[in-house]
Amino acid sequence: MHADLSRITFHPERGYSAVIAQQGRVQVDADINEQVLNQLYQHRIALVDLIGQHGGPAASAGFKIERLAGRHGLDDLSIGPGRYYVGGVLCDAHRPDPGIPVPDEGEPAPPDPPGPWTYWDQPDGFRDPELPGDRLPAEAPYLVYLRVWERLVTAAEDPELREVALGADTSARIKVVWQVLALPSSELQVRNADAPIGAVEQSFDEWVRGRTENPARLAVRAQRPDDADEPCVLRPDARYRGLENQLYRVEIHDGGPAAEATFKWSRENGSVVFPVDDVDGTWVDLASLGGDTKLDLDVGDFVEFLDTALISRREPRPLLRVEELDLPERRVRLSAEPAVPHRPELHPFLRRWDHRGSRGGAVPVEEGRWIPVEDGVEIFFHRAESEYRSGDHWIVPARTATGDVEWPTDPAGRPLLRPPLGVVEHYAPLAWVTGDQVVDMRLTFGMT
Repeated sequence: MHADLSRITFHPERGYSAVIAQQGRVQVDADINEQVLNQLYQHRIALVDLIGQHGGPAASAGFKIERLAGRHGLDDLSIGPGRYYVGGVLCDAHRPDPGIPVPDEGEPAPPDPPGPWTYWDQPDGFRDPELPGDRLPAEAPYLVYLRVWERLVTAAEDPELREVALGADTSARIKVVWQVLALPSSELQVRNADAPIGAVEQSFDEWVRGRTENPARLAVRAQRPDDADEPCVLRPDARYRGLENQLYRVEIHDGGPAAEATFKWSRENGSVVFPVDDVDGTWVDLASLGGDTKLDLDVGDFVEFLDTALISRREPRPLLRVEELDLPERRVRLSAEPAVPHRPELHPFLRRWDHRGSRGGAVPVEEGRWIPVEDGVEIFFHRAESEYRSGDHWIVPARTATGDVEWPTDPAGRPLLRPPLGVVEHYAPLAWVTGDQVVDMRLTFGMT
């Protein structure tokens, strides 16, 4: 979550079932968020225990897959309306009713409501027919599956979240993202169209484990730098040398093996964003600038040009450097043109990062050594058993009161290697497409 948070205190392994407010105490965002996450965790664990890893209600199970003849000669799939649970997460495939406007005099009757979602127009898919990798496999058999994850949405993406009477934004939202995707049989150990469905399911489970198990691990510590020279400002024994409390975010940018992977970091959890009004080459017009020197842009900062489609596709683009500022006009000049066109309906924005990049604007991953971040904060990437995944991230609170970071340690005080906090993905097989035949692989529960 790229939210403006103080810290995240939800840890299911601690066994806490509720947060209890006490009178006369300060109320902080971390307590409220922990209660919400506690309830959500318990709810989803119960659903998995009752339903299994995936399944839909027998009377209204969604995501039935059927083949369609698409436009421009491209194959398509229809996605049946209804509900389906994956990893305890509810996925709803009903297409919202667009509503009926007040008709003008002489206006023809409104068109019929749209049919079910399809592969090409699914709400969070953002598939591009011009990209060969987005098209359905040309040869059968192939597996159609559901990928489910969650992401944060702020007023920069959804302006309706903003209470205009207050001006500034308030709370953010967590959105469930479901995407119907296709997996060629070449990615599975089962290649024959007439293979038993049990063998297809087993092969798919192995593919999922390869994508979700054994993620990279990170350790964090604060170590007093040798050149620390603020004896009158900070305690001499403070290992974290920053002057303010921070919530650091370390996030993998480019995934892949360690030699190719990169990361980026932010001292504000990546929450500093600037909605984009227009793009003219390398010049970007912003709706607003930061409220103070901590939350604005400066020459040399690295930013990420994002919109709803880019976030949903989770395909990183090179980070861009701020080369020039035009404060009166609220414009910035970037080191290169954004990699995607400006589409206002996708609510583009710039996200600021606080590192200094060296490979595509990001920092190369180096395993097996402590990497300085800033103000005494250091990170350590453990040799990964699998590839790094773009979007995986870790959250690190740093506090001036203790002069240290909040990170778990063993009894000897050594920092522990931790898996990423997210992104958590869930998968479910939907259909095995063998030529003109579509074999339904969904599971159902309850009475019809």
